[in-house]
Formats: sequence, C-alpha cells, structure tokens
Amino acid sequence: MKKNYFTWVLLVLPLCVAGQVWKPAEPLSLPTARHESGMAPANGNLYLLGGRGQRPVEEYNPKKDLWTVKTDAPMEMHHFQAVAYNNEIYVLGAFTGDFPHEKPIPHIYIYNPAKNEWREGPALPSDRLRGAAGAFSYQNKIYLVCGIQDGHYDGHVAWFDVFDPKTGTWEKLPDAPRPRDHLQVDVYKDKLYVIGGRLSSAKTNQTLNLTVREVDVYDFKKGTWETLPADQNLPTLRAGHSVVAFGGRILVIGGESSTQVPAHQETEAYNPKTKRWETFMPMTQGRHGTQAVVLNGKVYIVSGSGNRGGGPELTSMEILEK
Repeated sequence: MKKNYFTWVLLVLPLCVAGQVWKPAEPLSLPTARHESGMAPANGNLYLLGGRGQRPVEEYNPKKDLWTVKTDAPMEMHHFQAVAYNNEIYVLGAFTGDFPHEKPIPHIYIYNPAKNEWREGPALPSDRLRGAAGAFSYQNKIYLVCGIQDGHYDGHVAWFDVFDPKTGTWEKLPDAPRPRDHLQVDVYKDKLYVIGGRLSSAKTNQTLNLTVREVDVYDFKKGTWETLPADQNLPTLRAGHSVVAFGGRILVIGGESSTQVPAHQETEAYNPKTKRWETFMPMTQGRHGTQAVVLNGKVYIVSGSGNRGGGPELTSMEILEK
C-alpha cells in the first residue's frame, strides 16, 4: 500500500528543482512603477514599455546596472506581450482605456531603441482586433494568439494570426483549441506553448474566476494544434502571468487569480522532454501584469502589480539564473 501511495505521489505532484532561485536585484536606479506593461530585449539592453496610464519607455543597461528614462509612449497602451524583432520592439494585441471596456489598439506600434523613436505600423485586420493576447516572433514573422475583444467584459477569442513585417501583410491561421485572455506565450523547438490565462468576464462578475487549466501546443512543422493530456495541465491556475522558454523548459511566472489577494509568487516549469511540471523556488515578490525576458542566460522580471487587480504598482526587479 505504501509503495502504491508513493508511486501515486510521484506521478501527480510537480517535481521540485533545486538551485533555481530568484534573486532581488538592486540596480543603481529603478524604473517607473507600472503594471499591465511589456518588456523586450534589443541591442543587449532591456526596454520596459506601456502600462496603465501614460508611461515612458525605460531602458535597462545590464553592464551599467542602470535604468534610464527614454521617450514617452505615443498613447496609453497596456495588456500586451512586447515582441523583439530586428532590434526593434513591436506592440500589438494591446488595449487602451479604462476597465472594464478597454479598447483594442487598431495599429501596431514599433519602438526603435537606436533612434529612441516610436512609429505607427500597419493596421491589424479590423475583424481581428483584440487585446490581452499572446504575441511572439518566430522565423522572421510575428504572431498573435487568443485575447479578448471588449476589455475585461466579453468577446473571448481563440484566433491565431501571423504578420509579415517585410510585406506588412496578415494571414489567418487555424484557431487555438480554446479561447483565453490575459496570457503570454513562447516557442521552444518549433512548438508554441499556450499556457494559463482566463476568460475575463466582468459581464458576469467573473473577471478573475474563469482560469484555463489546459495547455495547448501548436507544432509549426506540422501546422497543427494539440491539447496536452490532463495530467499535464497547469498546476497553479492563474492569468496575467509571464511565460518564457528557459533552460529547456517553459516557465510560468507569477500571475493573479480569484484564490488569493496577493499576486502569485509561483514559478512552475513545464519540461517538454519529460512531459512533467517542475516547481522552481517562488519569486521574492508576487507580481502580475508584467513580462519576463531572457537576456544573457538570465530571466529578468520587473514592475507589475503586487496584488490581484491594479495595485500596488511595483518598481522592484528580480533575476533568475541557470
């Protein structure tokens, strides 16, 4: 009986990974407090963009360990996953405006760090507008998946679209297996991992409740979607989290949910090789509504909200190394 019990425990519980520890950073300066913002790398630096309200672009130089204020954003932009492409940063699938009826921004906006300038890019297809979507680059194209059309209110979608920066054209791809919003995504070994998120529904007073447990994977080589078996569902359900591919795993970091007031500290990692979830040490500060970035073999995360909802807005930064 004991043997069977412990076998069951090993099969069901996530593995704990030793040696993976978040370390609070103490840079010479800190960025502006913000949440529902994005961050992306370019030219060896990190760039923090957007957030609720009007927030400037800020640059982190890891060699100088310093945050510097750059130019202002062209408009209020929030609820997006920033995308690094060709040493520029693309903002798409973003919202502007106030809760609960935030409006999708109809154009791509592109920040050029070398010139410290924004420019308005091509329009998104008018029938595919949404925010709080997952965005990423893969093989010189930029992709947008899932999201919600009407702020936190209604209009969840499973749409999957690709934008070609060279031609400025969009193409519709097969829908994901299910809609979700307030998500981030990443690609590992030619597969897209769509993990976490929710169906935000202020319309039914369920803004935080309807979290998504299933993990959906798109295989770029096959051009097909699959949903991983139920025993590979996300262990800690949450949305507004960060997702990065790191160390041969897909990390799900932080987030918010209806189960607790403080933002989540959890860092859980899906290992595609073993098809198991692993538990990393939690962040020192729970946070949601921000974006983690891999740079120089380290994961950086900064700002966000310390509780579910809109505050307190944070300025702190943490770093995870292999």
